[in-house]
Amino acid sequence: MAQLARGRRERRSLDYWPGFVDALSTLVLAVVFMLSIFAMLQYYLGQEISGKDSALTRLNRQISELTELLALEKSRGRSQMLELDRLRSSLAALDAEKARLQGLADGAAGATGRLGAVTGELDAQKQISANALSQVELLNQQMAALRSQLAALEQALSASEARDKESQARIADLGSRLNVALAQRVQELARYRSDFFGRLRQILGERDDIRIVGDRFVFQSEVLFDTGSATLSPRGHAELDKIASAITGLTRTIPADIPWVLRVDGHTDDRPLSGAGQFRSNWELSAARAIAVVQYLASKGVPPQRLLAAGFGEYQPLELGDSDQARARNRRIEMKLTER
Repeated sequence: MAQLARGRRERRSLDYWPGFVDALSTLVLAVVFMLSIFAMLQYYLGQEISGKDSALTRLNRQISELTELLALEKSRGRSQMLELDRLRSSLAALDAEKARLQGLADGAAGATGRLGAVTGELDAQKQISANALSQVELLNQQMAALRSQLAALEQALSASEARDKESQARIADLGSRLNVALAQRVQELARYRSDFFGRLRQILGERDDIRIVGDRFVFQSEVLFDTGSATLSPRGHAELDKIASAITGLTRTIPADIPWVLRVDGHTDDRPLSGAGQFRSNWELSAARAIAVVQYLASKGVPPQRLLAAGFGEYQPLELGDSDQARARNRRIEMKLTER
């Protein structure tokens, strides 16, 4: 039994060994084959590298030879350029010498012809000189005549300047006299205006709806007209009768040569008109009211040439603002005694 077990163990161990030997031998053969391939590759690679090194050496040697040849050619080129420059300068010197010799030859050839031409020119110049002398003499005579005319003109200019200064003095004197006369007229008109205002104050009395603003009498529109109308109211007729009486009395006292007029200005407030009534704008309304006052005064005996009507609409307010009081003050008729 023991022998049988030992035989089995021996057979089992012998079964593994041949396979191991076969595998190991196969591996050895593979390694030897790879080493052989590597050795062959190393040999061929060495041969290739050796060939390339020799080719590179040849190329370097050829480059050195070409560099030496190029340097030599450059040296030869510089020498040739220097020689060319020297030849060009020599050629330029020869051209200059040739031109100089040609000029000398031409001068020598034309000297005789020029001598004859100079002789002819000299004769012509003598003739020209004689003509010039006669012309100079004529010019001297003309200059003497011009000097005499210039002296006469200077005398006339001096006389004219004297007359001009005298005229300017007269004009200045007349201007000063005119200014004095105008100032007197203005003072007279101011005095009559003061008398006119004083007479109107006495006639109209102290009233809130009629007041003095500067040099003007101001009537509220409601005193003379109804709202939106340019027709004088009965109350307006009564007030304007007083004004006409004062103006006609003043007309008899103011000298006729004083150019005075009574200017009547119409003004409205800033409320726009609807456009559906008689007047399309406040401008038309103010002008119509001023014209109505002027026409009534003329009908009462005031000279029409002493009356002037103007309409300003809402564009000359006495008081700014949109309150009823401000608008009432701006609706007005102004009368001013002024110059024409």
